[in-house]
Amino acid sequence: MTNIISNRLEGRSAVITGGASGIGLATARRLAAEGAHVVIADIDPASGERAAAEVGGIFVRVDVTNEEEVKNLYQVTFDTYGSVDIAFNNAGISPADDASILETGIDAWRRVQDVNLTSVYYCCKYALPFMQRQGKGSIINTASFVAVMGAATSQISYSASKGGVLAMSRELGVEFARQGIRVNALCPGPVNTPLLKELFAKDPEKAARRLVHIPLGRFAEPEELAAAVAFLASDDSSFMTANTFLVDGGISGAYVTPQ
Repeated sequence: MTNIISNRLEGRSAVITGGASGIGLATARRLAAEGAHVVIADIDPASGERAAAEVGGIFVRVDVTNEEEVKNLYQVTFDTYGSVDIAFNNAGISPADDASILETGIDAWRRVQDVNLTSVYYCCKYALPFMQRQGKGSIINTASFVAVMGAATSQISYSASKGGVLAMSRELGVEFARQGIRVNALCPGPVNTPLLKELFAKDPEKAARRLVHIPLGRFAEPEELAAAVAFLASDDSSFMTANTFLVDGGISGAYVTPQ
């Protein structure tokens, strides 16, 4: 879909959580094509090994809710490639039992917070010291357009977790800016991934209800988000930090959409 015309990430290491599928896998392919050494971090060894082989990188099995495993992830990256240059903290879940606050139990709430928000805390916490020693680095955290908008079809813990990722990214972006480290929040709109298809795209009625709100009239492709990550990872975005980077087909700017 995109012609890669640069090697702007040549020689840099890039850690991608949730790198074995969806946006993570598309990003692994894009960053590798731009010259990066890619580390696929995922909980699924089979698809993780496959993805790493495809992009010529390495696979590290990691449960992103486990602090020691996350800490090990960045140490392995440093030991293998000699640096931790890019951290794309992308792993996340959106389970069916996360719905309206009136229906969502505390266990479902906590599980989503652990995977979607606490994992980003761990990933940033353990990537940052390597970047501090280098005096440079780019962290991209996957938030969502739901971090800046509300929905009547609520997934309460998911929305809250993504709002937390956005606020945390902004704070870290400000705190570490003068140490050469940039932290930005990627806020995708609905993306044509296995997760989205499982949620509602296979139901034409549910899909149509959402598509009507998107000015571009379609869901994003994972490769379009990967292009945004590549930009945020590269020096082309060198004056951007603490940013809410919306790639949402216009949904967050719309009041009335085209017919």
